[in-house]
Amino acid sequence: MTGIYLDNAATTPLDPRVVESMEPFLAGGVFGNPSSVHGYGRAALAALDRARGTVADAIGARESEIIFTSGGTEADFLALAGILPATGKRHLVTSSMEHHAVLHVSDWLRELTYEVTAVSPETDGRVDAARVLEQVTGRTGLVSIMWVNNETGARQPIETLAVALHERGVPFHSDAVQAISSEPIDVKACPVSSLSFSGHKLFGPKGVGALYLRTGTPFRTPLRGGSQERGRRPGTENLAGIAGFARAVELLVQEREFREAQVRRLRSRFVRELAGAIPDAAIHESLGSSPHIVNFAIPGISAGTLLMNLDLDGVAASGGSACTAGNVAPSHVLLAQGMASDLAESSVRFSFSSQNSEDEVQAAVGRLRAIVDRLRGRAARLDSL
Repeated sequence: MTGIYLDNAATTPLDPRVVESMEPFLAGGVFGNPSSVHGYGRAALAALDRARGTVADAIGARESEIIFTSGGTEADFLALAGILPATGKRHLVTSSMEHHAVLHVSDWLRELTYEVTAVSPETDGRVDAARVLEQVTGRTGLVSIMWVNNETGARQPIETLAVALHERGVPFHSDAVQAISSEPIDVKACPVSSLSFSGHKLFGPKGVGALYLRTGTPFRTPLRGGSQERGRRPGTENLAGIAGFARAVELLVQEREFREAQVRRLRSRFVRELAGAIPDAAIHESLGSSPHIVNFAIPGISAGTLLMNLDLDGVAASGGSACTAGNVAPSHVLLAQGMASDLAESSVRFSFSSQNSEDEVQAAVGRLRAIVDRLRGRAARLDSL
């Protein structure tokens, strides 16, 4: 049986063109340390600068505003732990549906006696910008709201918040890990203070990402070590990973129109096929959601059972964030938006990429229907005993 990969929000496969861009730094002649002053080091530094310029250009930033990291989690940590203490204020406003990369840092800040206010999303998965702004006071040093939710695809009112907070002089961070692949980002038009990105969400390598940090944003690195990344993120740079990340970003910019159109076709096909195959399936979505993520529930069938059977039938999906894949508890995101526990426990996530096809979507729904019929038939037989 041919495998069907529909867990692209967790990670995407490496694009062969990205692999090609990494080869000079893995098996080729560019192996120097970018901090070295000799020719080998200068060649490495030149490659690092080119990659930084590529990422900066993609979002309308300055090269000096890009800090390379080990991924989105480290970028989120640097933003929260680097900006908030530097402001001299001790209040963070965030949401209760953030990725754990933000939630766990928020918990840590609470342990350090910082005050954290977590705003709950509405029932459609979007936070109300007015409710977020109501929590901002003179004590607030940072607001952090993710751009696109990784479990539901719900797009948050980032532009509205960015403008309002910029006018108030309050730094604003957004976890944009899921957003960069689904929509253009222009930091000239949207005055966010910082953004986090990860390479493996856009056909790039794992273990590399970036933090965008707007010039003038208060920042004191919480890390100690060398002076790399202008003293903001110590440690010898992962040059091969960075080159691959930059190439993935470059390809994303070049192919954005095609990728978006393809993913929208896939989502439309999936929703149509699912409604016909399993009429009582409940799709959790909000107006303007990112098209690459569909979160839905099959009433009466737990997510764990459904995912196990999908895997046995060659369909890769997830119950939410890949970082909590081993957790059988219902999604904190769905519970935060007021969903009943039993429905949250039955919810799974399919996530598409431009490398998927409509035939794969049709086949996946067919296998899903067969699984549901089999499980419900078994349950009916047990009930009749």
